[in-house]
Amino acid sequence: MTTNNLHVSRRTFLRGVGVSMALPWLESLPVWSADGTPRRETEPPVRFACLFAGNGFHSGEWWARGQGEQMQLGRVLESLRPYREKMLFIRGLYNAEALIGGIHSCQTGNLLTGAHLAPGGEIRSGVSCDQVIAQRMREHTKVPSLVLGCEPSIAAIHKNYSMIYSSHISWSSATTPTPLEVYPALAFDRLFRNDVGRADQSVLDAVLADARGLRNQVSRSDQRRLDEYLSSVREVEQQINRAGQAGRLQGWRPTLERPNMPRPADGMPQDIDQHMRLMCDILVLAFQTDTTRVCTLKLNNDHSSLRFPNLPSSQPNQRIDYMIHHLLSHTNNADWLKVNQFFTEQLAYIAGRMSRVQEGGRTLLDNSMILYCSSMMTGGHDNNQLPVVLLGSGGGRIRTGRVLDYLNRPNRKMCSLYLSLMDKAGVRLDRFGDSDRRLEEI
Repeated sequence: MTTNNLHVSRRTFLRGVGVSMALPWLESLPVWSADGTPRRETEPPVRFACLFAGNGFHSGEWWARGQGEQMQLGRVLESLRPYREKMLFIRGLYNAEALIGGIHSCQTGNLLTGAHLAPGGEIRSGVSCDQVIAQRMREHTKVPSLVLGCEPSIAAIHKNYSMIYSSHISWSSATTPTPLEVYPALAFDRLFRNDVGRADQSVLDAVLADARGLRNQVSRSDQRRLDEYLSSVREVEQQINRAGQAGRLQGWRPTLERPNMPRPADGMPQDIDQHMRLMCDILVLAFQTDTTRVCTLKLNNDHSSLRFPNLPSSQPNQRIDYMIHHLLSHTNNADWLKVNQFFTEQLAYIAGRMSRVQEGGRTLLDNSMILYCSSMMTGGHDNNQLPVVLLGSGGGRIRTGRVLDYLNRPNRKMCSLYLSLMDKAGVRLDRFGDSDRRLEEI
């Protein structure tokens, strides 16, 4: 990497054999403008992420009241209490095209598109808002977008709609869901390796010489920022290695005490708590390193088959693995609430990590917009209004610490929210999905 006169392109990376790592935002490095002359980015970029939790939430515990540090939260959201001042709770939004009939698939496949879904096994939705942002930002980052999941796609038909819709919220075109990465090791490799199949060397070891050269050329604050993000890379590498050594990277629970075959390099964690946490770490790392500025993370599918042996049941001496997620959502009981809280804790974990990363005068969380939502309000398929929480201020462009209620307003479309959020990311459209109006107050 050339660092003469500190002329470093945003598309220049730390490099090693078979490896490249995008630079994080560094205040002391200029970048190249479109005409080839160096200019300086004075502000960190805005990132967009969407976390999806299928099958809705507990009917009596998804709520928020008040403002700022005085905001009160229902029990589903209680892990977000430390981030109330960084949060918008948005009530009353809905997706009109999801009301046309059918459940699960028809309610999920257009969540981020607002498009009309094709029935009868045909696949047709629309380009999702995350991919619209990614297409506009693709020249600034190594990876245009990261699309992660914790449950494999479903291939079936349900209520006359393909279950592909239940499995994907990110769409690159009307007929193409963006490929979903469910393997943490491969998601990690995609961020940093030129050849995803090569996993014989630590990413950090491969780029260490380049990193040392860069460190001598930047300010003290940027040195700390660089050291912090390199440490984060090492931490995720070590977590993946420990998971493999513990025998937890199998996609099934083996019948032998020890596998009688080598551990697959691209295995899926057996335990959902570890799987979700690794994906959360990779999301934060992707943003922190500026390898991508757009990410979706599906914690589960709509009509999910996940079980939760990691969670104690409200029943004595039991774990919450007696019923799959989808069926549990219809009970609305204490165990359903515990599962909801577990999902929201993943968002809180991301917020906590991002709030500790300083970028100029703000944090990584401040410079991001993290949308947390589901395709229905409750497990009873109610989607006349949708559960929506937004964390982060989009680089100071959004006033947070508020509860916004659009339930009785004429404009309460989810696509109106997306138009507003795309504005904050520097992507301004006249229309998206079924809306040509922004949401007031955002």
